[in-house]
Amino acid sequence: MSKYDIIVLGSGPGGYVTAIRASQLGFKTAIVEKDNLGGVCLNWGCIPTKALLKSAQVFEYLKHAGDYGLTVKEYDKDFDAVIKRSRGVADGMSKGIDFLMKKNKIDVIKGYGKLKPGKKIDVDGTEYSADNIIIATGARSRELPSLPQDGKKVIGYREAMSLAEQPKKMIVVGSGAIGVEFAYFYNAMGTEVTIVEFLPNVVPVEDEDVSKQLERSFKKSGINIMTSAEVTKVDTSGDGVKATVKTSKGEEVLEADIILSAVGIKTNIENIGLEDVGIVVDRDKILVDKFYQTNIPGYFAIGDVTPGQALAHVASAEGILCVENLAGHQVEPLDYGNIPGCTYASPEIASVGLTEKQAREKGLDIKVGKFPFSASGKASASGAKDGFVKVIFDAKYGEWLGCHMIGAGVTDMIAEAVLGRKLETTGQEVLKTVHPHPTMSEAVMEAVAAAYGEVIHL
Repeated sequence: MSKYDIIVLGSGPGGYVTAIRASQLGFKTAIVEKDNLGGVCLNWGCIPTKALLKSAQVFEYLKHAGDYGLTVKEYDKDFDAVIKRSRGVADGMSKGIDFLMKKNKIDVIKGYGKLKPGKKIDVDGTEYSADNIIIATGARSRELPSLPQDGKKVIGYREAMSLAEQPKKMIVVGSGAIGVEFAYFYNAMGTEVTIVEFLPNVVPVEDEDVSKQLERSFKKSGINIMTSAEVTKVDTSGDGVKATVKTSKGEEVLEADIILSAVGIKTNIENIGLEDVGIVVDRDKILVDKFYQTNIPGYFAIGDVTPGQALAHVASAEGILCVENLAGHQVEPLDYGNIPGCTYASPEIASVGLTEKQAREKGLDIKVGKFPFSASGKASASGAKDGFVKVIFDAKYGEWLGCHMIGAGVTDMIAEAVLGRKLETTGQEVLKTVHPHPTMSEAVMEAVAAAYGEVIHL
């Protein structure tokens, strides 16, 4: 039986990052993966979706070339080539992870891993043991009873990334990051898209001002949006699909070629041996302490299978903390109140910390500032004036409570707010930090200035 210091079960952005950091710290490390290295994120999620979205963005640039003083006489799209490019990007990234495993001397064990008592893992009949086992098996698309996925007419995100033909009409159920990104992609490529959202606002976890702006931008792009609406029945017996949607005004039947179910995720914790080992689970999540130890010594869990936010960068951070703690480093628990969230549609969305509503519900005395990109020189020059930056500060102490952005490139800007909050930066310190001109990032400084009554360009 092969013996390791650490075995990681799953090679997504939580698992492979954990394995690399463990190896750097001197642990003899192995990683178990039944499919391609990189997990859902690299193969079917984070990375290939961004390739699709970039193709859609370039196609939109071609459509609007005249807005930039350019004439493009002929252009078209090749849907199959767009999908192939996305798959090629994913394949390249997965091969990159394979290289990193070899570089860091990590043993890759291919096959289906199942936990065993005594800190062991069975991989397709072969047992391996370790001093510590880290579960990082991730999650998959969640299915609703009223919306069972058949992989053809009712699909999840995985099928949405590799359709053989572009649908003429698509219904997207759910308007979280996955639903919104695919709605943007398919609409930009020419599909007639309708979003059905159960809650009153699209992207419901975001600040309400962000939700309203995205709805305006999407409607301007031709996306149909139904909020406070629920798909209660689906009929796939015909050539396409019919969805019965319940709204406050009654029932409505929508027809489309395909329904994309984007109503959240389901953790991959079935049939991995949790019950055999006695690991405690609550509501689809493995319970862990602040350094990701389960109730059974020697067994840890990180990423989507635990109660924290189901985000790739959270999984990576959790895994690093987990193994650094095992190595005896002095580490602080992760601050889940300072995790950035990003949605990569057009316009992009990025946020961190409290929304304005959450801050007021806490009874805090706050200062709120907002700067629209319509007043930004860089945004005007770029032809990307939709959106804004909104900041929320504690009026008494100057603490940066939250930052919410919607617009072009904001997912690359949010780190300023995350770092500022980590360092306990005050509003006045942000104001006295010189921002480069002309940039989109100036809008952060301007929004802070608006909160303190010192805004220049409004």
